[in-house]
Amino acid sequence: MRRRRESGNAPVPTAAPAGVLARPRFEVLPLRGVLEETGTLPEHTVVTVTASPRRGTEATVELCEKLAAQRLRPVPHLAARQLTGRSELIDVLDRLAGAGVDDVFVVGGDTPEPAGPYPDGAALLREMADLGRLPAEVGVPSYPEGHPSIDDATLWASLRSKQDLATYTVTQLCFDLAAIREFLRQAGEHGITLPVVIGVAGAVDVTTLARVGSRIGVGDSLRFLTSHRSIVGRLLRPRRGRDAVLRGVVDLAARPGEPTPAGVHCYTFNKVRATARMIADLSAATGGTGGPASGPGGEG
Repeated sequence: MRRRRESGNAPVPTAAPAGVLARPRFEVLPLRGVLEETGTLPEHTVVTVTASPRRGTEATVELCEKLAAQRLRPVPHLAARQLTGRSELIDVLDRLAGAGVDDVFVVGGDTPEPAGPYPDGAALLREMADLGRLPAEVGVPSYPEGHPSIDDATLWASLRSKQDLATYTVTQLCFDLAAIREFLRQAGEHGITLPVVIGVAGAVDVTTLARVGSRIGVGDSLRFLTSHRSIVGRLLRPRRGRDAVLRGVVDLAARPGEPTPAGVHCYTFNKVRATARMIADLSAATGGTGGPASGPGGEG
């Protein structure tokens, strides 16, 4: 059943503290070998598939069909600027529906010029709504550390404008726990009622980031990461950066009365098995409950 979409000044919904790591989302890239990685995940785990500027929407949809055959819950990234128009959009939505996909993540996309009439995610959401083709779950991006070319006021206004058509938001990859905490606080002040799923690094090293970035081209955030290798190398050391952020997210979810994350979204860069082990180990260490994904950010 489709959840009611609300707007207004209600606080950001909270998640059960013990469950913040229970149903992680795993983001993958449409590259060779990824199915061997995802094939080890429990059935119904949520696996999101990026929209590659180089490989196009077809690669994303095709991988989602294969993930569905693995009895996982694929979530395609639909990049507005990659789609050529209504005909292609309908074809994509038909294929996804045929594979049983009921969750999509709508982004603007990294291409310099739109291939069709959708310059941003909001335009694509409106088109899907006009067609009566919004899936049961719709995610949109958010930015705890801001955006290199969009001011904060515009980002908040954009997120508010989307929440009548979306059901959750996933933050961009962030290594700064203070920024995550501040974003959750400000979300309520800005009238954001969507559940906020926190984007965290999977079990990935800087060499992998650079190699994957050169193969697929995933945008400004990855270009920043791979051009600041010494900083990122320090941040990705287990228990000092990557794990510290994850542990901090667990701590945030355990604080009663405060806006809390709805779950975690792991940017795996296709290191799925290692990331799943990392989450399971941390879940056991912090008293979280492990298990397959069953909804955005771990909500059923």
